Amino acid sequence: MSVLRRLRDQSVYEQLEERAARLEAGLAPFGLVQRVGAMLTFFPSGSDPLTIVTKFEQLDTARYGELFRGLLERGIYLAPSQYECLFPSLAHGDEEIDATIEAVHELAGG
Repeated sequence: MSVLRRLRDQSVYEQLEERAARLEAGLAPFGLVQRVGAMLTFFPSGSDPLTIVTKFEQLDTARYGELFRGLLERGIYLAPSQYECLFPSLAHGDEEIDATIEAVHELAGG
């Protein structure tokens, strides 16, 4: 099946939504997660959404950088800037999502 034909299948988008929701639930204890469909942002801090929207200069970019580098060392590729979104795909199954959550727990959760 061609990629374009597959994208006509509504179940593809349902699967993406489920995977993103699973990742959101796993990351939420370690920071602020904002999700729309299968697109997420993750801010590893205790900030509330209002602070994130109105005071970007207060984000802990050094903490995100440490998290990014720690995940990269474990073979998990997040966006290099916390101002970018995460896009789970159909290639990210439960195993990859669980490994990401576990690594964030080790690095950000203690």
